[in-house]
Amino acid sequence: MKNTKFLLLLFGLLFFSFGFYSSVTSSETSLQQQSPFAYLPTSTTHQVIKHSFYALSYNEKYEQAEWVSYFLRSSDEGIGHFKRPRFKDDPKVVTESAASDNYKKSGFDRGHLCAAADMRFSKTAYDETFFTSNISPQKHNFNDGIWKQLEEKTRYWAQKYNGIYVVTGGILQKGLPTIGFEKVAVPNYFYKVLFCNHNGKYKMIAFLVPSKKSHEPLYSFVVSADAIEKMTGIDFYPQLNDAVENDLERKIDYKAWAF
Repeated sequence: MKNTKFLLLLFGLLFFSFGFYSSVTSSETSLQQQSPFAYLPTSTTHQVIKHSFYALSYNEKYEQAEWVSYFLRSSDEGIGHFKRPRFKDDPKVVTESAASDNYKKSGFDRGHLCAAADMRFSKTAYDETFFTSNISPQKHNFNDGIWKQLEEKTRYWAQKYNGIYVVTGGILQKGLPTIGFEKVAVPNYFYKVLFCNHNGKYKMIAFLVPSKKSHEPLYSFVVSADAIEKMTGIDFYPQLNDAVENDLERKIDYKAWAF
């Protein structure tokens, strides 16, 4: 009888422990999947700004962010229709973000890095995409063309894979042309590096897109994340296990993504 009671007690303790561990693990996984700051890249400027749902590394020399990072949610979480606000200076940038007036009569759009359409689940999230720290000069036929197509495809993948992490920006390098009185640099290329954990499997894909009109298919712009890291000096997902990160970042495997 004593042995039976002991076994029942042991079984109960094991069941409770397993249930508690599973609950914590599940909670941690859910938090990791939805936190916009879970996988921030390294910063070459050490000026990382966190807003409510996205973060950025501001580069004063080029008067724009070297990267913007966020978790792109599935549209199942809701899509709001908000009035488009005016662009405004980012109050969190210590060195001051470039004024919106730099773009006037420049021939360039105020191109979002974190797309406003990616943050339509909340008015606060949507409005914060209109800080001037989140824009870069883009020709309209690029901004409303191939770049828009990539943004739309990214939202499609967020829906299909139940959310993905996005890192995006312009390639900032010496000798770029500038616009405005604050000499905002005009990148020749823009990039996106996407990462998700879908059904327990890590996936990563990177794009390097020339800043010009294009009718080429999106998969023709796929490169390795390593290639973009070498161009920028940025480590995109340093929180990953080194072996996993190295394997994902060296690959050019667009067939693993639903185009």
